[in-house]
Amino acid sequence: MTEALYHTDAYLKEFDATVVAVDGNQVALDRTAFYPGGGGQPNDVGWLLAGDQNWVVTKVGKQGIDVWHAVEGTPPAVGTLVRGKIDWDRRYKLMRTHTAMHILCGVIFRDYGASVTGGNMEPLKGRMDFEFETMRQEFVKQIEEKINIEIANARPTHVKILPREAAFQIPDLIRTKINLLPEGITEIRTIEIEGLDLQADGGTHVANTSEVGHIRVTNYKSKGKINKRIEVAIE
Repeated sequence: MTEALYHTDAYLKEFDATVVAVDGNQVALDRTAFYPGGGGQPNDVGWLLAGDQNWVVTKVGKQGIDVWHAVEGTPPAVGTLVRGKIDWDRRYKLMRTHTAMHILCGVIFRDYGASVTGGNMEPLKGRMDFEFETMRQEFVKQIEEKINIEIANARPTHVKILPREAAFQIPDLIRTKINLLPEGITEIRTIEIEGLDLQADGGTHVANTSEVGHIRVTNYKSKGKINKRIEVAIE
């Protein structure tokens, strides 16, 4: 079972670990700070180092209880002690972007009561779909102003891992239209933007909304009768 260091410390850039399994060009580690992807956030990339050797990590994914790291070239053998290094510039952009999406979701849920029907992101760019019947330019401009006010409010973010039963006593913990949490999960990780938003979430986030930067709505479109998309860029 891989210890998920990214769940408790999103700012961890380097870490030491041991290779516990090898499958083709993939290695599983006993612990990792590489985020394996999920919830619309892409996986991390970076490097593994051991002595004078280094491997480029091109893909990371979770399979069952293990996190697997695809590397270029012949992978390190089982038992190898490695130092992992995250591509921090890319990761931090994704952290800012992910928190921006939660600000957007939090404002829309708070002020308009709309559920999320889908979303995706890449560094400094993202989209989110909401259960709206109509969407106009003036309305979108109003949303853009509101989300940037929440950035200026410099709201702290908090991560907690709760027992499933306790987590589901929190009202509106699941903001997506469909509950995507598997039945077998016994602990639920939550991310809170203090005073604005509290959701079940497995991704990485900045510690304060002031780190996000400025959010600009770049486009909006209809994706169905009651499904409207908002696209944003982070500057």
